[in-house]
Amino acid sequence: MNKLNLQLADTLRKYGAKEFTACYNCGTCTAICNLTDSSSYFPRKIVRYSALGYEKALESSSEPWLCYYCGECNESCPKQAEPAELMMSIRRYLTARYDWTGLSHKLYTSTAWEIGSIVFLALIILLLFVFYHGPMTTELTPQGGVKLNTFAPWKTIELGDWLMAGMLSFFLLTNIFRMYLKIIRQDKSLHIPLVLYFTEAWRIVTNFFTQWHFSECTSIESGKKISFSAYWIIHWFLMTSYLVMFTMIVVFLGWFQTETIYAWWHPQRILGYYATIGLTVGIVYFFWARVKKNQEKTRHSHITDWTFLVLLFLTTITGILVHIFRINGWPMATYYIYVFHIMVLFPMLMIEVPFSKWSHLAYRPFAIYFSNVVNTAEKKKRS
Repeated sequence: MNKLNLQLADTLRKYGAKEFTACYNCGTCTAICNLTDSSSYFPRKIVRYSALGYEKALESSSEPWLCYYCGECNESCPKQAEPAELMMSIRRYLTARYDWTGLSHKLYTSTAWEIGSIVFLALIILLLFVFYHGPMTTELTPQGGVKLNTFAPWKTIELGDWLMAGMLSFFLLTNIFRMYLKIIRQDKSLHIPLVLYFTEAWRIVTNFFTQWHFSECTSIESGKKISFSAYWIIHWFLMTSYLVMFTMIVVFLGWFQTETIYAWWHPQRILGYYATIGLTVGIVYFFWARVKKNQEKTRHSHITDWTFLVLLFLTTITGILVHIFRINGWPMATYYIYVFHIMVLFPMLMIEVPFSKWSHLAYRPFAIYFSNVVNTAEKKKRS
């Protein structure tokens, strides 16, 4: 029996949900959605769960993660119940429910916690540099660059990167395990053959790197229906740029932070430029869209949407400045901007990746994976 939570609607409003209780279950949103199929009648079913208080049914569903917020359901809703914004809010809610630390709930429902956590982590980095930085030498390398590794030895920074990556992995994996328990283990009567977990695992990788479901969507921009492919390209460009930069910093820092100034065509430079351009284009596009509100998906902005964009912008611009100051031989400017760069980068990764906005990159592929495992098991059971 599914016990009702009469406060569920109020809880979801804290995560950004709008007038979804105005829904009278007409089904227009499901009829118009390109991603609806025989196994996923969203967002209609999810809207009903939310309005009626079916908390366990909501938490055991993977459907909120299958929505890409194209906005067509919002445009077509006769009661302006904002079903797409509800799906976005439920993803925040589910992120908090998967998170065993309780931090996601604090970040999504309290601006003070969101800003305070960022400032707190930034101050920790500042104090570490104040007490443990290396010599701030004005002597330049033979190529005329700043000796950044003297001030911040790459092996020490790399050790910190690995510790950070370990913590990020721990939080994400344990939260994904809780996601697994809610989506798959909730139904005790469903038997899932072990082999299904392996035969469906490819979906995690393909959906993480391609997010190909975007191609099935259209978008509402300035009142007109347009292809969602442009949004997908920009989103993919931003995501891959982020991943390239993260990989270079965590895995290949010794190569990335070398004091040898390579020609522009060196792989190190090319990857760095790719990441910089991708991050810059993505940030400008999404920032402008949220300011103009010319897309259905950007009419409403949560505080975490803005903090993520601001942190990503500051990380990108300070990274560019570190590169410029360093190759032009400006020691003090390089050291100070490098410290500020790490002060922004560290809280962005520690907060956004496991607990906030960027966690959907992990949850969505796993939700699609879990959904297909369950659907395949149910088909086998019926046959």
